[in-house]
Amino acid sequence: MNDMREGRSADAGRRRQRVVRAINAAVSAGEDITVSAIARAAKVDRSFFYRHRDLLERIHAAAAAPSPAEGVAAVSRASLQADLANALERNTRLALRVRQLESRLSEALGEQVWRDSGLGASIDIDHLQRQIVTLEQRAVDLQGQLDERTEELQAARAANRELTRALNHNSR
Repeated sequence: MNDMREGRSADAGRRRQRVVRAINAAVSAGEDITVSAIARAAKVDRSFFYRHRDLLERIHAAAAAPSPAEGVAAVSRASLQADLANALERNTRLALRVRQLESRLSEALGEQVWRDSGLGASIDIDHLQRQIVTLEQRAVDLQGQLDERTEELQAARAANRELTRALNHNSR
């Protein structure tokens, strides 16, 4: 049992050494450093890294750091991913704006075709209909004023008749 444990420990140690060599080789060669690439190069399963978190962190650190071949003006993987995320967000915003503009253009062209076809009310007809509504309202207002003045006239005539009757009655 003890021998088995020691054998597993020795095997894990050998795999760790292969992983470290694969990371160092990828860094010095300027290759893309991913968990899958290192696992292939070290001939280990990817799950090995999740049991040995220190190796996983080492891979992530090596992937984030610029390679020595790139020098000072190196672009890190994180900055490229940030640029990609920003580009994708900008693309989403622009796609939404294009859909809005297409919708507005479609509405404007639809209205123009509707008017040009004669099926829709022309601008002149719309203006005339608004003018008719205005004139109808004015006619209603004037009719109300006329009715009010007619009542006043009838009241004045009734008062005149009463005064005339009273004068005629006093002169006799």
